[in-house]
Amino acid sequence: MLRSRLYEYELEKKRAVSKKLEDSKLEINFGSQIRSYVLQPYRMAKDHRTKVEVGDVDKVLDGYLEPFLRGYLLAKRRGTAVGAADDDLDV
Repeated sequence: MLRSRLYEYELEKKRAVSKKLEDSKLEINFGSQIRSYVLQPYRMAKDHRTKVEVGDVDKVLDGYLEPFLRGYLLAKRRGTAVGAADDDLDV
């Protein structure tokens, strides 16, 4: 009996942590994107959290995200990234 109560207690703690994480997430709405890509009339990729802009869109679309990662981590260290206190980037 005690074992089942302890198990339920631990499950409830895990649910509370999961609910807290879910509640902290922003809704997916138009304008809440992290990055935008402009392909016409000029070519640019821009990170809206850190204001990092890259002119070589093809390279970014092929997976080269280092300027964005570096900009985000530097902004997070300074505390200037939008949502820096809430975001956790696992790199």
